[in-house]
Amino acid sequence: MNAILPTVYLVRHGETEWSRDGRHTGTTDLPLTAAGEVMAHALKAWFADVSFALVMTSPMRRARETCELAGLAGHAGVSADLSEWDYGDYEGRSSDDIRTEIPTWNVFRDGCPGGETPAEVSQRADRLIDRLLAVEGNIALFSHGQFSCALAARWIGLAIVEGQHFALDVGSVSILGSKPAHPLLPVICQWNGGPSARPDRS
Repeated sequence: MNAILPTVYLVRHGETEWSRDGRHTGTTDLPLTAAGEVMAHALKAWFADVSFALVMTSPMRRARETCELAGLAGHAGVSADLSEWDYGDYEGRSSDDIRTEIPTWNVFRDGCPGGETPAEVSQRADRLIDRLLAVEGNIALFSHGQFSCALAARWIGLAIVEGQHFALDVGSVSILGSKPAHPLLPVICQWNGGPSARPDRS
């Protein structure tokens, strides 16, 4: 491990039709809407003065388009570990719709039939964090809503279920890092910020 933790700029992709409508979007490969493209393009100026040692994006189109419009695609690698939660049988459904059948359903506790379990997502987040900790400097990650919440929980050592307490808007930027006085203590430096975050909390 390095003497100081990297600074991780965690970007949730811009708006898609399904994110706008509150539908869970895991493996369905949707493009950004026009509004989503505006959100992503706004990141370009926001990142203009930041140098990155590593840029990675989810393989999904909505994340790759966000990365490209943010001006970082030329430096980006693709990692399946940044993919959204696999919702399995719940793909394309809203939380409200699912809860008509299972009133207490919570993806961070219950997972999805035919998709990923919380333990599997936690393992994926931990594997990604191990890779990030080997990097010195700034990192940009282009990912998805619920996986980003899971990643943030694991970054600060919380159980995956605690990801339920993080609200994350489309087009937002969150920063994971450490405190100057405690350079090896993982903290959330900023959450749900950036140039064009907007409510989309399905």
